[in-house]
Amino acid sequence: MTEVLRRGRASLAFSFFAQGAAFALLVTRIPAIQNRYEVSDALLPVFLAAVPILAGVGSVTTEQLVKRIPPSRVLRWSQPVVLLALLGVGAGRGMAELGVALAVFGLAVGALDASMNMLGVSLQRTYGRSIMLSFHAVYSLGGIVGASLAWVGAHWHLALWVSYLPVVAVLLPAVLVGSRWYVDGGAEDGKAGDAESGGGGTGVVFKVLLPLCLVMTFAYIGDSTVSNWSAKYLQDVLGSSEQLATVPYNVYMVTTLLGRAIGDFGVRRFGAAAVVRLGALVAAAGFAVVAVAPGAWVGMLGFTLVGLGLCVLVPQTFAAAGRLFPGASDAAIARLNIFNYVGFLIGSPLVGALGDAWTYRGAMVVPMVLVLVTLVYARSFAAQPDRYGGGHERPRTADVGRGSNGL
Repeated sequence: MTEVLRRGRASLAFSFFAQGAAFALLVTRIPAIQNRYEVSDALLPVFLAAVPILAGVGSVTTEQLVKRIPPSRVLRWSQPVVLLALLGVGAGRGMAELGVALAVFGLAVGALDASMNMLGVSLQRTYGRSIMLSFHAVYSLGGIVGASLAWVGAHWHLALWVSYLPVVAVLLPAVLVGSRWYVDGGAEDGKAGDAESGGGGTGVVFKVLLPLCLVMTFAYIGDSTVSNWSAKYLQDVLGSSEQLATVPYNVYMVTTLLGRAIGDFGVRRFGAAAVVRLGALVAAAGFAVVAVAPGAWVGMLGFTLVGLGLCVLVPQTFAAAGRLFPGASDAAIARLNIFNYVGFLIGSPLVGALGDAWTYRGAMVVPMVLVLVTLVYARSFAAQPDRYGGGHERPRTADVGRGSNGL
């Protein structure tokens, strides 16, 4: 049993790593993609918006798929599609090919994110202690590796497909091999009906899930603000050099990694609600520092604080959904995952519009206020009494031996 769990946790962690690397390779090379395909500034937002919209469709589809097949199987086949679509983005020759590649990438990412977090929540339930942040820490590590490889490709002026091909060639067979050891959990409970979990119907489930959906949206508005605007903010508002302007995102990812690496210990010691409250306060303080920063280095400190605070919100939101709906966690996570893309879709244009109409310093106040709203909903992260009568879910050994390959 222990060996099955260890292998399941390690293989899922590698999937998080591979996804972090793939996503970073895409978003950090957007200027190069735009240049390669001669996408106009007016058309670029359409391409970028299509990815999270289609990812939301993929997440909704996954909710239906996991009623018939285990999440591990969805993850096993969606991750290779994501990697191949990434290669397609780099290897295409025309705008139509770019559109197809991004569409496939978006749909597959939605299925991948949903199924990956479903497995993470079920594994955490089986372990009986907080481990969800560790998976997202590995995702951050993958993001750092992907962003670093993207920098190498840009520095050496490599063609996009040349930058992407070695990564895909290494990760694709590795994730296929690792998928043999995924561990599913809770499928029987999910089929048992919503009555046991307290979510009697779709309306009731969404009503209870809504606070977490809002927290997820606000967290990703903050995240997309950093990923899309930190470089421009440092260079145009704070007067940094072009090279220094590339640093905040990497620093943000590093602090995200560090915060998530130690976050599970905080959850075990102080509880998820306390950790979420602290994270929201730190992230809001970071945005405040960015808004009033007199220079680039102070601005970078602000983005560092944002990463340290935001890093705990998303993993704990998925974990909280699993606790709220122990008998229907897959459906809850698939629906919650949609708001990941809602926040990403809203965040960048919102900050851009406010920056153009007002000031970019003033625009940074908006994600600060939204993150602070998380404090209102922090009680939704408290441990929920489970069917055994306690505040934490005990290991479910009936599910432990049921791996994705029939173990």
